[in-house]
Amino acid sequence: MPRVVILGAGTAGTMAANLLRRSLDASWSMTVVDKTDDHHYQPGYLFVPFWMSPDRVVKDRRAFLPDEVTYLRSRIQRVDPQARRVELADGPLDYDWLIIASGSVPRPDLVPGMADGQLYRDRVHEFYSLEGAVALRDSLAEFTAGRILVHVAEMPIKCPVAPLEFTFLVEDHFRKRGLRHKVDITYVTPLDGAFTKPVASATFGSLLTDRSVRLAADFAVERIDNEARKLVAYDGRALAFDLLVTTPPHTGAQFVFDSGLGDDMGFVPVDKHTLRSVDHERIFVLGDASDIPTSKAGSVAHFATEMFVDNFVAATQGQPLPNRFDGHANCFLESGRGKALLLDFNYDTEPLPGTYPLPKVGPMSLLRNTRANHLGKLAFEQIYWRLLLPGHRLPVPIAMSMAGKAAPPTRP
Repeated sequence: MPRVVILGAGTAGTMAANLLRRSLDASWSMTVVDKTDDHHYQPGYLFVPFWMSPDRVVKDRRAFLPDEVTYLRSRIQRVDPQARRVELADGPLDYDWLIIASGSVPRPDLVPGMADGQLYRDRVHEFYSLEGAVALRDSLAEFTAGRILVHVAEMPIKCPVAPLEFTFLVEDHFRKRGLRHKVDITYVTPLDGAFTKPVASATFGSLLTDRSVRLAADFAVERIDNEARKLVAYDGRALAFDLLVTTPPHTGAQFVFDSGLGDDMGFVPVDKHTLRSVDHERIFVLGDASDIPTSKAGSVAHFATEMFVDNFVAATQGQPLPNRFDGHANCFLESGRGKALLLDFNYDTEPLPGTYPLPKVGPMSLLRNTRANHLGKLAFEQIYWRLLLPGHRLPVPIAMSMAGKAAPPTRP
């Protein structure tokens, strides 16, 4: 009986289990491993500080896995690719094929003065964990005046637009409370602009200006000075704050480091088109756990996992891999005031204006601030639980299409 083991029961791991169960014959055994039973809808973290109930974010992982799949709740310690074995806290687990879908991990401990500072979860917050989002909610409720920094430590991070989204939502939060004139907001980023790609960066930068939000670019954080309440950069710049909302650095899972499978940041090197490990042919990597050069976002996990299934089946049969992933990413950016923008891009094409998913018809607009995009963002919560995780195909293309998009700008 051939054995496939999936490490991680997040978005990519759960989708893979559901899709593969339908594609592999009954002779296969499938085991999914994760350290907790709680599946978190991570896009919900963004809304918890403002209006979403924390209970709404969490469901039992087992409810979304097929009955035929064995689920093990255990801590993953290391992988031995030569022995085709995973060492768990509860003992060894052998495999014939391995899928690593262990995600990325926020690491506030990597910035001096962040997790180990006296202000952590008091004046220094993050919303990349449920506990952090809840603590931030409580601090925002009490905050009435002062300087807020919304900060990105370094790239890559989960959902690169989320810090921008928080910036726009917190600006709107204080506008609704009638306190906006008492709150100074600065968006602090290591990038040279508001985003990684020029067209989108210009769009988001203009929106920051329209909302009277300052931009501190090229800011490489060295430490947080808890005594002085300052965010300090390596170049000597220091930004004072009364409330710091930071996005910590992200790395791969600890077992990836311990197994020697990852790069310096703990992300597993793969062929970016097939998602197969460059070093071990019986290992595939899905979602945030890989080093592919596109956003670490749920949409990437979605598109890549759907593309991956045929490749995996072909690999197990010794056949050429039929599909090539193009790095397709698709994400909404909440902008406050009941509107949002939508981005659609891939390895080779940056986010561009246009309509999605259909040319001219839409109904979503790309890089435009619209009510329809906001409603699409809210609707995705139910799409996620009811359709995406169970492995149902969504009526959108896996590969990015230029249909409906403006022509890319020409640059010298």
